[in-house]
Amino acid sequence: MSGSSSMRGGRTRKFKADINVVPYIDVMMVLLVIFMVSAPLTNPSVINLPNAAKSATPPTEYIEITLKPGDLTSVRINGQKSGTSKAESVPRNGLKQKLQLLHADKPDMPVMISADKDIKYDEVIKVISEAKMLGINRVGLATK
Repeated sequence: MSGSSSMRGGRTRKFKADINVVPYIDVMMVLLVIFMVSAPLTNPSVINLPNAAKSATPPTEYIEITLKPGDLTSVRINGQKSGTSKAESVPRNGLKQKLQLLHADKPDMPVMISADKDIKYDEVIKVISEAKMLGINRVGLATK
């Protein structure tokens, strides 16, 4: 009896532990061909950039807000450019009230923001959003 069990124990089957990579190579070749065909169709060097055209006729009268980096807490507001209103220094937290007064006085007057290139982008966005919240539709950025 022991002899038959030893015979059975000696005939252990060896499992094949190989991975069949041929299907994976086929799939990779198909993907490679697809990418090779589709690569020339897309041109990565072409980037659609927004263009900012300058206004042909800038407004003659506008509220100018000047933002300077050294003077972060104050904003200068120039009223009418005809010369009747002088530039006035306004603290940053009082800008909204001053804009509200000027907008109530002349609701159609646009706002022009001229900011120094060293100023934080966040400051300019805050001024634009404050002007929009007050109901001023025409808000522009002064460029050189």
